[in-house]
Amino acid sequence: MLALAGLGVAGYLAYVETRDIAAICGPVGNCNTVQQSQYARLFGVLPIGVLGAIGYIAILIMWAWRRIDGNNGRRAIASSALLGVAGFGVLFSIYLTFLEPFVIGATCAWCLTSAVIITALLLLTARLGLCSAHALVTPPKTRTKARRWPS
Repeated sequence: MLALAGLGVAGYLAYVETRDIAAICGPVGNCNTVQQSQYARLFGVLPIGVLGAIGYIAILIMWAWRRIDGNNGRRAIASSALLGVAGFGVLFSIYLTFLEPFVIGATCAWCLTSAVIITALLLLTARLGLCSAHALVTPPKTRTKARRWPS
């Protein structure tokens, strides 16, 4: 549900950025100042909202892959990748959230909502992702027959 909500937020921001229209910001912040800043596009090309939508779609795909695939190895890869994408999303959101008040001079409620959603996703996937990543790098233990002590 969180990833779908994040996709909705990122999709709206992508729509605003690609159509070059004013965002509905509400009483908090000035989304349009943020959306029109030089930081609204990655490398001056890719709108941040589009990047966010791609990230949330990737999260949904990895989540579905993990739920559907019966192979434990591939499930572990999906869980680890889910953690990696969510971790990258949080780090990038921290960077963008820092830019808003200190560099751009405005805040975007939509952007902050996406930052909260991706942080919640990271917290929800952390334990499973870390355990899966550990299982992927740890060699399987060799099985030995149990010894019986003489009676």
